[in-house]
Order: sequence, then structure tokens, then C-alpha cells
Amino acid sequence: MMADFSRTRRIGEQMQRELATLIQQQIKDPRLGMVTVSAVEVARDLSHAKVFITVFDDKQEIAVSLDILNRASGFLRHELARSMTLRTVPALRFVYDESMARGNELSRLIDEAVKSDKQHDE
Repeated sequence: MMADFSRTRRIGEQMQRELATLIQQQIKDPRLGMVTVSAVEVARDLSHAKVFITVFDDKQEIAVSLDILNRASGFLRHELARSMTLRTVPALRFVYDESMARGNELSRLIDEAVKSDKQHDE
């Protein structure tokens, strides 16, 4: 069972690298914002994969970028099949990864708290 987990993790990591390159080089839609593939979770049976992305634009760009990538998922899956040696390539579903935005917000709050503490000490 542990070997199965390790295999799906390795496949996910390889898919992450391949998808990052494919999105940057093959998707030519000008509406697509600055997108980074942050992680890929692959199901144990390799039937589907959840691709987490971060977008460095506003909320409207996130929705547009997700729509573009989910519409291009068939093309990206086909290109993955050409570059990876798997019997079946998982179906792709793109999801926004909120961890970066949450991390930035927490960092900002911590900076504000430290700044206010320094002002009170003076």
C-alpha cells in the first residue's frame, strides 16, 4: 500500500512539472494570467487528478484562468500522454490554490501587529 502512495505522488510531481511547461508554452490564450502549478493530487486508480494553481492577478482573472485551463484540460491531457509513459493519463480538473493568498494575508497581519506593538512601546 505504501508503494502505491509513493507511485501516485511521483506521478503527481512529474505531472506538475510537465503541466507547468505545457501551460507556459502551449496555451496561447491572451486572457490567461500569470499561472503557476503549485501541486497535483492524483487518485490512487489514476482516473483523475486535481491540479492546484495559483494566479498572480485579481479575483476576476482567477475565474477566467480556471475556465481557460478547464476547457483546455483535454488538450493538456493529450499532451501529457505524449510526454509521460503511463497506460492511462488521469482526467484533469483545475482548482485555485488559496494557500498562497492566505499566507500573504497572514504575513500582512503579522507585520501590522508587529508595527502596532512597536508604536505602543515608543
